Amino acid sequence: VQLVASGGGLVQAGGSLRLPCVAVGRMFSTYAMGWFRQVPGKEREFVAAISWSGGRTSYADSLKGRFTISRDNGNNTMYLQMNSLKPEDTAVYSCALDLRDLVAHTTGAYDYWGQGTQVTVSS
Repeated sequence: VQLVASGGGLVQAGGSLRLPCVAVGRMFSTYAMGWFRQVPGKEREFVAAISWSGGRTSYADSLKGRFTISRDNGNNTMYLQMNSLKPEDTAVYSCALDLRDLVAHTTGAYDYWGQGTQVTVSS
């Protein structure tokens, strides 16, 4: 399976972006998906995750209330809606797939990764 993230770009502080992540190729019966972000010189940071059914979601504490994760299983697509963006949200955002449907915060729980999309928030 291949994960393709898009929707990144340059946005002013206070603005919004919506990042889709499409899963293509061989598909599995159930799987969780997650978003992580990384800036140069730092470790990859958990952003949000969602279960197969969408009934379980989890967010990094610092992002609750500004970011919303969702998915459309019919189109094999996950979304990250980012509102009230801040310069510190600048990073490469990557999506990942977890075959165990754990909604985990750790990178080791995920089996497949996308290439990432750059989000830059200007002040």
